[in-house]
Amino acid sequence: MTYVQNTSDDQKQMLETIGARSIDELFAMVPPELQLKRLLNLPGAFSELELTRLMGEITAQNTATTEMVSFLGAGCYDHFIPAAVDTLASHGNFVTAYTPYQAEASQGSLIAFFEYQTMIADLTGMDVSNASLYDGATACVEAIVMAASTGKRKRVIVPDTLHPETLETIRTYLANLDLEMVLLPTGGKLDLNVLKAAIDDQTCCVLVANPNFFGNLEDVQVIGKIAHEAGALYIVSVDPISLGLLKRPVDYGADIVVAEGQSLGIPMSFGGPFLGIMACRESLLRKMPGRIVGQTVDRRGNRCWALTMQTREQHIRREKATSNICSNQGLMALRATIYLALVGPQGLKDAANLSLQKAHYLANQLTQHTPLKLAFPNVPFFKEFAVTLPDGVDADNLLEQLAEAGFFGGVALGRWFPHSKQTLLIAVTEKRTKQELDVFVDVMGRML
Repeated sequence: MTYVQNTSDDQKQMLETIGARSIDELFAMVPPELQLKRLLNLPGAFSELELTRLMGEITAQNTATTEMVSFLGAGCYDHFIPAAVDTLASHGNFVTAYTPYQAEASQGSLIAFFEYQTMIADLTGMDVSNASLYDGATACVEAIVMAASTGKRKRVIVPDTLHPETLETIRTYLANLDLEMVLLPTGGKLDLNVLKAAIDDQTCCVLVANPNFFGNLEDVQVIGKIAHEAGALYIVSVDPISLGLLKRPVDYGADIVVAEGQSLGIPMSFGGPFLGIMACRESLLRKMPGRIVGQTVDRRGNRCWALTMQTREQHIRREKATSNICSNQGLMALRATIYLALVGPQGLKDAANLSLQKAHYLANQLTQHTPLKLAFPNVPFFKEFAVTLPDGVDADNLLEQLAEAGFFGGVALGRWFPHSKQTLLIAVTEKRTKQELDVFVDVMGRML
């Protein structure tokens, strides 16, 4: 980021413009009881050399996935990102383009968003995609609100196999809406009989994740049929990489598809910023939140792009808006667009297939050569699986030991599930080599 000076002359000019004689006079509007009345407890100024050294010492306390063999997952994955994604997405015209309020003047950004929408529609099989939402969790909420707005039904059915933080996000939003969340207990996968018993004529939608939080695959075809027979909409949260192998949501009856797009060329980055994906059937288009970019022609007949279906509160809809989404993740959507364009259909299929095969190889090796056992042994999974540790072994302590050996060994489920302190969630992406997997198994076996 460019350093912009703020000289004493600059300050004087700004004060004169607003009619204040000094900075103290400017802040006199702050009530006396709220004023600090002392200097901030800050160190003296650093030279550039000293500051560079200090920042280096601070950043050295972090450990990047490039320095370790990573099996981290639970919604944030260490997938390969082609170098061109960083290069193209860091172009100044994209980095500084916050949001196109005067959209027709932002043709470059609109073209990129239009390409993103086209790719997401192709990937999911749905009729239309918006130009991104905040992240996967809020995309789930927006899909629920969108489904509820189609009628008068007030019940929302979700299984406990959704990401725990997504469930908390849903609870937070629905707490002040006239909607009831019905949480179905599962054993790592939604029980169809439990769903049949819970669904009724007041259910507006059923939301499932496939793969779910534990990496397991749900019976998505049958779940969709049950939802539709009850007159409810069917919302599916997907892992975009998995669509390189698995059926597209349109093929098993999804009405709305949402996803966390981090795996599409977005770094893990301490947990954000990420990308909220949403696509739906054309019949639901007018209920879709966020931006939608459309292709049209200008008055000279030239091909051009514009924002369409602007149902946000900032535009003409105001209090009748479909959503209060005021921004989007345009830069992250651009990264996903570049990633998908670079890898193409075959590259996405390869990434999905390698992740699948390596995850199953690691699961087999761990269960054969260590005391670990699969938490859900009879359930199919994609690239992520849960394992239970032997009695007396604490997951957090084991992860610390693995880190000392050069591995991010997975995610301890005890942070969300107090009864699962001896359960690890392990994710395997296409980046992992057979040698890394074999060494991990050997290290894990010796530690246990």
